[in-house]
Amino acid sequence: MILPIVAYVAAILRKVSASIDADYPNLPLLLEDMWETMYESNGVGLAAPQVNKNIRLFVMDSAQIFENVEEGDEAYPDTPGIKRVFINAQIVETGGKDWIYNEGCLSIPKIREDVLRAETVTLSYMDENFVEHVETFIGMTAIVILHEYDHIEGKLFIDYLKPLRRKMLQGKLNDISKGKVRVDYKMIQIK
Repeated sequence: MILPIVAYVAAILRKVSASIDADYPNLPLLLEDMWETMYESNGVGLAAPQVNKNIRLFVMDSAQIFENVEEGDEAYPDTPGIKRVFINAQIVETGGKDWIYNEGCLSIPKIREDVLRAETVTLSYMDENFVEHVETFIGMTAIVILHEYDHIEGKLFIDYLKPLRRKMLQGKLNDISKGKVRVDYKMIQIK
């Protein structure tokens, strides 16, 4: 089932999410719905708070970014990307040189801005079977992970913008908060 995505003013997007265990109710169905919602909305990642669930869970498929990139392209060291579920993720460390990527967010539609992120991220997390992993990710995959990780920490990509740039976007942000933006997916306005 395609779930509605909450708009950026929703309080849930500003809360640190709670950890879950293997007994979380209907988790396989939630994961299935999150994958379907992410693909239907043309996203590459989706965090549980974006579908109004205050839990430390996100899904991502960075392989979509590399559809037109040949494996081995030095500009994209993380090709062909990954499709993964992250439960109870915690950053172990970030590293490499910082680099800028023009990010967008399903909860903040029609706005894209340059954000400075670390080149690598080492994450401890559990997969959908609650098997623990500690893994280092690089490049675009790291950027997507850091963006989705921010969601479970109550942060949004616009928080990284300079105050003047945020002020310049305020009209567009107000339109999103009032539901005055057209998107090709289900979106809800909750406070």
